Amino acid sequence: MERSLNSRLSVMMFLQFFVWGAWYTTVAVYMTAHGMADLTHWPYTVNPIAAIAAPFFLGLIADRYFATEKVLGVLHLLGGVFMLAAPQVVTNPTVFILVLLAYNLCYMPTLGLSNALAFHHIQDQEKQFPLIRVFGTVGWIVAGLFISFVLGRFVTGELAEQSPLPLYTTGIASLLLGLYSFTLPHTPPRAAGQPATFGSIVGVDAFRRLGSGPFYIFLLSAFLICIPLAAYYNFAQLFVVAAGFERVAATLTIGQVSEAGFLVLMPLFFRRLGVKWMLLVGMLAWVARYALFAMAAPDAVTWMILLGIALHGICYDFFFVTGQIYVDKKSTPEIRGQAQGLLVLVTYGVGMLIGAQVGGRVFNRFLGDADALTLDQWQSFWYLPAAFAAAVALFFALTFRDRVRADGDDVAEAAPGVGTPAP
Repeated sequence: MERSLNSRLSVMMFLQFFVWGAWYTTVAVYMTAHGMADLTHWPYTVNPIAAIAAPFFLGLIADRYFATEKVLGVLHLLGGVFMLAAPQVVTNPTVFILVLLAYNLCYMPTLGLSNALAFHHIQDQEKQFPLIRVFGTVGWIVAGLFISFVLGRFVTGELAEQSPLPLYTTGIASLLLGLYSFTLPHTPPRAAGQPATFGSIVGVDAFRRLGSGPFYIFLLSAFLICIPLAAYYNFAQLFVVAAGFERVAATLTIGQVSEAGFLVLMPLFFRRLGVKWMLLVGMLAWVARYALFAMAAPDAVTWMILLGIALHGICYDFFFVTGQIYVDKKSTPEIRGQAQGLLVLVTYGVGMLIGAQVGGRVFNRFLGDADALTLDQWQSFWYLPAAFAAAVALFFALTFRDRVRADGDDVAEAAPGVGTPAP
């Protein structure tokens, strides 16, 4: 029974992230090919705007009136329709970006919903969730390989990433996931019958109930690290094109291969390192990645670029997946959904929104009237998020003092191997 449940949840995660990966790592290349080089930060702006709006939708509708699997189904069906429409309006940049906003308003609530659905049906978060979530990473990998190696056969004279095929792939996959969602285990609304308040909708109630110095520092650090993080999702695809890579989506999937490997190993790392050191190593990996990109840029050093991409496993798993588990362990069943929604709001929402706008303005300042940055300009560009991430990591290392055991009890923070064993 448990194996069947895990399989169904794994398929959900696979499709959830296949959908995201199919367009998120290629849309800037597509827009640049259609005369929107100075607007490529806008998809990475409307995405966090939707993440900010997601808690309102979840709190007012999904948590109170409808089963989670049904809301997932409807949102992915609507999102599929919007994404299929996007290539039809590419000649009008404003309308194109608005259609992407509509799509993201459908998609972003499903991140919190899929996590909450999985957590609702599993018993051991640290052991089961990474093994389920890893299939989301596999889905992202398959999306990138499909675009570069399969869709690439259907285009001539351009990269597959420069064509509308990735957007159509996203739309069709969204429709399939929408239909599949209706077959998922029944997950009743978590707050049925409870009054809707502003505090519960945006996660203020969860913020208060989880309130402690370490938790506040974690949220602040998560918010801050997402500002330089936005630069990777927006501009890494343009950087690898400038460095001479032809299979952009496939190249970037190296990061997801690394992510999948570290997800499988996460239970071991939890026991050896604990929460603080997992989070800190994740932050330092962002510093190393951007520094590698900067050092590689002038001569387009292939191995340094690939190593920087491969660090994604540590960058993402050690910080974001660890953060999701940390928040879940600090939560109670009554506020689990709110707490996960709050984390999405702070990271994928406000943090990524500010990061996209700041990164876009910095990029456009380097760009000027040109169509693309030179490799020397890329070096200067990548040193900026590296420095910012280093400052955030230092702040977190000096201020965060919290440890969470497997039973969820808080204990004093200590270095690995000292005092109470890490979870």
